[in-house]
Amino acid sequence: MLFAPVLQRASLPVLLILAALLVGCASRPAPHVEERAAGGEPPPLLRDDVPAQGAGGESSPVLPLLRAQAERWRGVPYRLGGSSEAGVDCSAFVQITFRSKLGVDLPRTTEELAREGERVDRSELQAGDLVFFKTGFRQRHVGIYMGGKRFLHASTSRGVMTSSLNNVYWKERYWKARRIELEDQPAALSVSDESR
Repeated sequence: MLFAPVLQRASLPVLLILAALLVGCASRPAPHVEERAAGGEPPPLLRDDVPAQGAGGESSPVLPLLRAQAERWRGVPYRLGGSSEAGVDCSAFVQITFRSKLGVDLPRTTEELAREGERVDRSELQAGDLVFFKTGFRQRHVGIYMGGKRFLHASTSRGVMTSSLNNVYWKERYWKARRIELEDQPAALSVSDESR
C-alpha cells in the first residue's frame, strides 16, 4: 500500500488530526439555520409562521397593519427586482407595505432605505422600524420589525415570511435599524386596504 510507510512514520497527533478531518468531511452538513426540529415543528424562537407577540410592539397601532400584510403576502416568492404577488424582493416589499398599509412613500432600493429616517438602537426597536442585515460582501437585506424580536421580510429562500432576530443567521448579520416618521396615524389607515 502506497500510504503504509507514511502511516508507519506518522505520529499519533497527526493520525488523530487526519481522523478528525475525515470524520468532519463525512458528517452531515450543518443544518439550515431555520430548519425544523426533529418533531416537525421549529423551536418557538424560530417559528416563521407566527406573527410577533409579546413585548416590543404589541400595543403599537402599526402592528395589526403589519400582521394583515404578513397574512396577505405570506409565501409570495422572492424575485430580484419583483414588486408584485408574482414575486417580490426585500426592498420592494418594504416599499409596498409602507405605501399600502402606513401611507408612506419610501425609496425602492435597500441602499436608499438604509439612509431614511433616524437610526435606532437594537434595544429600542418598535413595530414598524426597518431592520437591516449584511448578508454578503456588498449585499444588504431589509425587513420590518414587528415586535417580539420578529421581523417581516421577503426571504430569498422562502419568500415573504416572519423571522426571529434571535435566529443564528440573522443575529450574526444584523447591521442597523432605522425609524421612519409616520405622517398619518396608522390607526386611521385600513387593515383591509387592498391597494398597492
